[in-house]
Amino acid sequence: MKKLPLAAAFWTMCGAAAAEGSPQAAIELYVDTTTRQIFAEPGPGRQRLGKFVQASDEATPAMSTATAQAESKPVAASPATVAAAPKSASSKAWYEKIGIRGYVQMRYNQELSGSADTLKSPGDRFIGPEQGFGIRRARVVISGDVNDRMSIYIQPDLASTPSGSSTTNFAQLRDAYADLWLNDEKTWRIRAGQSKIPYGWEDLQSSQNRLAPDRADALNSGVRDERDLGVLAYWSPTVAKERFAYLQKSGLKGSGDYGVVGFGVYNGQGANRPDRNDQLHSVIHFSYPFKFANGQYLEVGADAYAGRYKVSTGSATVGGVTFTPSVDAPVAGSTDRRVAAHVVYYPQPFGFQAEWTVGKGPELDIARRVIRTKSLRGGYAQVMYKFDGGYGSLMPYAKWQTYRGASKFDTNAPRMLVDELEAGVEWQPSSAVELAVAWANMHRTDVTTAPYRRVKGQLLRVQLQVNY
Repeated sequence: MKKLPLAAAFWTMCGAAAAEGSPQAAIELYVDTTTRQIFAEPGPGRQRLGKFVQASDEATPAMSTATAQAESKPVAASPATVAAAPKSASSKAWYEKIGIRGYVQMRYNQELSGSADTLKSPGDRFIGPEQGFGIRRARVVISGDVNDRMSIYIQPDLASTPSGSSTTNFAQLRDAYADLWLNDEKTWRIRAGQSKIPYGWEDLQSSQNRLAPDRADALNSGVRDERDLGVLAYWSPTVAKERFAYLQKSGLKGSGDYGVVGFGVYNGQGANRPDRNDQLHSVIHFSYPFKFANGQYLEVGADAYAGRYKVSTGSATVGGVTFTPSVDAPVAGSTDRRVAAHVVYYPQPFGFQAEWTVGKGPELDIARRVIRTKSLRGGYAQVMYKFDGGYGSLMPYAKWQTYRGASKFDTNAPRMLVDELEAGVEWQPSSAVELAVAWANMHRTDVTTAPYRRVKGQLLRVQLQVNY
């Protein structure tokens, strides 16, 4: 038969049925999945659309209940409501199922009092002397379903600064992994590649969604850049998957779906760094989002990891004495293990979140000039309130954090003492723009260089984020 454009063919066929004297007679239609042409008979490559009847501008008698139940198919209402049938997921080419998104964060820090001009923080390289505007993040995410059993996720950061570099804004890989779905319901998956290690709720939360400018040091000091190279398994029942997705997309600052249960192995030396001891770290993760009868969400969970970490050593001068510390550990590296717990009461409108961690890891003992295994502890607590109105979304917050333990990723793993209080507000006039302003009172160790002084000061912090 002659092939017509999609809408014209549809209405020609429906009109033909009406002209035969049966205005309510249904006609069965098929669409060619390649050419998008409409046909009135089945054939190779044609997908059944269902049975349709032509509707006039005047009201038409409703179909009988028996007829409606027998057909159980949509009825065309008017030409304006008819659109081309979408391709099924299985019929799309892989490049039609890949999406691109991302965000950019620009920051500015202004010293207010104390010795703030000499402060240093692992979470923000633009804190310190002779700083101005800086691009904190410039992320591009390429993700999608290659087929029904595999999804991919690739994320470079175009605003990285390699160690020792005097210039900024280098491209560096953050994520590159594949999710291999093990069942049709997609409740079980294997994640292989460089990805976030499921230790710490705030570490799993994207910086695109996080309310405070930086992650708490106690949790973030466990896994460099929150990521590593390894193989992980995640399980999320359907109800949990739906809740994780809602909490992330609704503006409630969710962390995403990292499973109700997650476990696996990874190198342990940090993102974009090779393994140095031929011994893998292991991690286990639990988290569940409860929903109360009034619609309030509460998420609780716990994480743990264990392995051996090889510290980088170098010359240090403390108290006028220059030395390179030895490492009191086996050839495979120092003991490195932690456990953490979290609770998140989502802002509806009042919210609260807190995490705490304890463990053991390598730390510089200056008196003995040796790096040995020592205990660590720390965490944070944060309160927030969400206002929604014609002006957009407004969320003020206050966050307190503390940490007593080593900064194992820095040369010589010096001890880090952190006590910090921060208060601020995030304004999101639209989904594309966010502006955050915060005041921070910091008291922290400068772990970048000996003699590892502890500095105290106050900062004004401003961040503009654009999402695309």
